[in-house]
Amino acid sequence: MENSKDFEKDIAACLTTLQAGGLLLYPTDTIWGIGCDATNPDAVKKVYALKQRAESKSLIVLMADQRDILKYTSQPDLRIFDFLATTHKPTTIIYEGAMGLADNLVNADGTIGIRLVNEPFCRHLIKRFRKPIVSTSANLSGDPSPAIFKDIDSRIKAGVDYVVQYRQDDDSPRQSSAILKWHSNGEVTVIRP
Repeated sequence: MENSKDFEKDIAACLTTLQAGGLLLYPTDTIWGIGCDATNPDAVKKVYALKQRAESKSLIVLMADQRDILKYTSQPDLRIFDFLATTHKPTTIIYEGAMGLADNLVNADGTIGIRLVNEPFCRHLIKRFRKPIVSTSANLSGDPSPAIFKDIDSRIKAGVDYVVQYRQDDDSPRQSSAILKWHSNGEVTVIRP
């Protein structure tokens, strides 16, 4: 980690922002994301407004541990965890039976996209917050997803309540996650490889 004192300062500021229903601009295991408390419908509404995105277009949720998935989905297929252990690319899984999350975050069919993160900053933040965090690309709807911090539109930076300092200087281009839909019968549909 970079300077651990700065890292801790970012985590503390993020926790304060999340608890107040605010928005974050933060680095994830993939690209920079806009985040909020995934259980707070008012915070989720702010994300849609900032991105100028229709609420019918889903957002994903980041979690730190498998037990979080068991808490926020009903009866997930446990083979998902074996599959995730074999993947090297960050992978978002669309689960059926979302529960305990903001209603305006869950798709009309009851599904939710969840990614377990290993990136140190995200894991630490989620574990300290003790709730899942929304993650959506840090761009206006229809614009390309920025690969690095300096490519993020100034309107996004100005529209959040806290911008994380950690990893702003990291210029290694990152990509969005793979997205798979895991059906209750065990079949898998690849949405984004």
